[in-house]
Amino acid sequence: MRALAHRNFRLYFAGQAISILGSWIQQVALAWLVYRLTGSAALLGITAFCGLIPQLLVGPLAGAWIDKHDKKKWLVGVQSLMAVQAFVLAGLCWMDMIGTGFIVLMALILGTLSSFDAPLRQSLIGSFVGSRHDLPNALALNAMLFNAGRFIGPPIAGLLLGLTSEAFCFAINGFSFLALIVAILLVRGQPPLRAQGSVGQVFKEGVVFAWRTWVVRMLIVTLIALNLTASAYAVLLPVFARDVFAGDATTLGWLWGAAGCGAFASTVFLAMRKSASAVMSAVVAGVAISAVSLLLFSLATWLPLALCAMVGLGFGISVCNVGINMLLQSVAPEALRGRIVSFFTSARFGFDALGGLLAGFVAASFGAGQTLFAEGCVLLVFVAFLITRRQRLQTQIVVAEKGAGRLTK
Repeated sequence: MRALAHRNFRLYFAGQAISILGSWIQQVALAWLVYRLTGSAALLGITAFCGLIPQLLVGPLAGAWIDKHDKKKWLVGVQSLMAVQAFVLAGLCWMDMIGTGFIVLMALILGTLSSFDAPLRQSLIGSFVGSRHDLPNALALNAMLFNAGRFIGPPIAGLLLGLTSEAFCFAINGFSFLALIVAILLVRGQPPLRAQGSVGQVFKEGVVFAWRTWVVRMLIVTLIALNLTASAYAVLLPVFARDVFAGDATTLGWLWGAAGCGAFASTVFLAMRKSASAVMSAVVAGVAISAVSLLLFSLATWLPLALCAMVGLGFGISVCNVGINMLLQSVAPEALRGRIVSFFTSARFGFDALGGLLAGFVAASFGAGQTLFAEGCVLLVFVAFLITRRQRLQTQIVVAEKGAGRLTK
């Protein structure tokens, strides 16, 4: 918990905790709304795709743009626009004026805003702690918040959906953004240095660094493989909740919450890793756990067994995603951090979007269980490939981390 000794990070931590809880409540409510209105697994995939694909298309350039501007100022602006999006969604849903086309449009708008929001938040964390030594701990605690919200938010959303409506859940999310906005406005200190040159030059500099650094390339490839396959489970959860387990929104909340429980445990686990080499080992193990858990969940017909598989799936995916984020920020020089974070979020969420879209259409033809089983088999093949490169990754991550420290100094 050493990162919480820094005042600015404590403020961010508190505001982020409230904001993330609201975001998870909205995500569950939106998925349930889509499936309640249409009963279409394909449309679930399309909605998830529109919410995430801007991160793949816009994210890399957003990182270059972010490194050239005042990150704190623009984070407040983006958070404000995200609050407006939630309130508009709540209002139209409350007035029963919402259709599938508008839902897709709102998901696309939120995805575009998130293309700037995620790199802004992640790249500012280093300035909030003011110490490179405390940065990995701060990133782990930030991920812990995200996964705590993922654990608590979906069951709350399921309860709220049973008692109120989707509109109420969207309104809660709108108000939750205000907490982070206030926290950011209270932060004091010098802003991070801005990159010089045109956006194109700044972007090219980041691409050259990522391409020429072998360990960065491998980490991003691992990120793509995991999120193209295992992360697609989230799109199909409403199908499993209603059709496989004969449940309702509460069942969906429990399934999502079980994954959140595993993800929360993973961030506690990562916060206790004391070296980059140990984090790298955890990432390799996380990919393997994700593959096995995905296969188990795809075959489960008994809800308690499915919940156990979801815990394992949440743990494995989060260990990989959070661990790779920690490693990338550790090896990236301060001046390049916004761009490297944007490459991370682009691969993380962009290929999650592509995987979700693919899973939705395949599931519409072959079934949700068969779709996840096939993706689990593909991920197992990648695990075998990754294990053969584990030793080289561990060695080079330590070398790259030391090099980043010299460049920062």
